Amino acid sequence: VVIGLGILGYHKFIYQPKCAEAMEQAYHAEASFAAGEWEIALNGDGNNLGIAQVIEDYGKATPAAAWFEAGICELQLGNYESAIDYLKNYKGKDAILKARSISCMGDAYVGLEDYAKALDCFVKAAGVIDNIYAAAYLLKAGVTAEQLGKNEEALKYYKTIKEQYPQSMEGYDIDKYISRLAK
Repeated sequence: VVIGLGILGYHKFIYQPKCAEAMEQAYHAEASFAAGEWEIALNGDGNNLGIAQVIEDYGKATPAAAWFEAGICELQLGNYESAIDYLKNYKGKDAILKARSISCMGDAYVGLEDYAKALDCFVKAAGVIDNIYAAAYLLKAGVTAEQLGKNEEALKYYKTIKEQYPQSMEGYDIDKYISRLAK
């Protein structure tokens, strides 16, 4: 019972306030992120902390979204390995953001010209959600499979888009991808 109360006390009096402080510190960085100011969002502006510093200072008390946002910033800045590191640490519960973070890891692997790992990420991202967003990940998987010379596999992804997501943006143009590979 004493141990349980100790854990409860730690959570209420130390961890929760630290989480609130981390969210407060990340406020300006998140505003910069929303504005597409990747460098300022990641590293701060001299007056306010950037997402990277919030993560370093607050660790597990940092909101899950901060890991995702830091990964996106690094990806946009062309720092692919750092992007992958942040995105691997994203532990959010939202399926759409989880799939997006996996797809962004794939984008980073494309930047590193590791197309096999990129393909794995795009396929995994498409498997996380079964909605219209999956079509974008399947298209990336198809294009990446083609890059690897795996045309039959690419065709499979394109046909999945045509059959399962015809109303998606990708579905409108998918016939040109299919006709290029169909024999």
